[in-house]
Amino acid sequence: MSKVYFIGAGPGDVELITIKGQKILHSADVVIYTGSLINPLLLEGVKGDLHDSSKMTLEEIVNLMEQSINRGKKVARLHTGDPTIFSAIGEQIRELKKRRIPYEIIPGVSSAFAAASIIGTELTEPEISQTVIFTRIEGKTPVPSTEKLGELSKHRATMVIFLSVGMIDRVKEELLKGYDENTPFVVIYKGSWPEQKIVKGLLKELDKKVKEEGITKTALIMVGEVFSSPETRSKLYDPGFNHEYRK
Repeated sequence: MSKVYFIGAGPGDVELITIKGQKILHSADVVIYTGSLINPLLLEGVKGDLHDSSKMTLEEIVNLMEQSINRGKKVARLHTGDPTIFSAIGEQIRELKKRRIPYEIIPGVSSAFAAASIIGTELTEPEISQTVIFTRIEGKTPVPSTEKLGELSKHRATMVIFLSVGMIDRVKEELLKGYDENTPFVVIYKGSWPEQKIVKGLLKELDKKVKEEGITKTALIMVGEVFSSPETRSKLYDPGFNHEYRK
């Protein structure tokens, strides 16, 4: 069936794309991919016509989709990570709806979950943090006033900050409006790629450590007490806790 498939390519490791996503990618007639971010190894063996969207506008991308669908082609739109987070698929989908073009979203592994897996940490810990905030600092793209980094930091929940490492001084300044300066952080540059870097420390030294590593883009910033390796225990496997499957 002619349809546009938005596919999450995962964080970089070519084995972290889903089986469904890989099948559609290899059966598509037209593949539009984010050339500045996608691991090129994902495109090996792909037989469809390849189009790098890094130099295209929204209008050019959607027009290509429409032309391909009108010719009965299957279109794969390949995004990094999971396509529902910071991927700009919303504006593409709105245009497809206007043109009555069918589409489907194939989820992928977010860089946030890959990063937590790389360092062997759970993002939620009982009595420490049961909330994870995905966000970014305000740059060229504004954020609502209630979602400023400084405001969100007051929750002291686990925070995963995308697209912000290039403004690391401002990130630190805003985070200190809520978090204690001794709150642990982890910065992961190109998580799951061969050139991956991991930087750990306390919030008070965030800017210094990131600059020492020369990291200016393609990195995730994670902050919260869960990264201090707390010794907590859930009720789920507590021998004194009864539930439906265990007395």
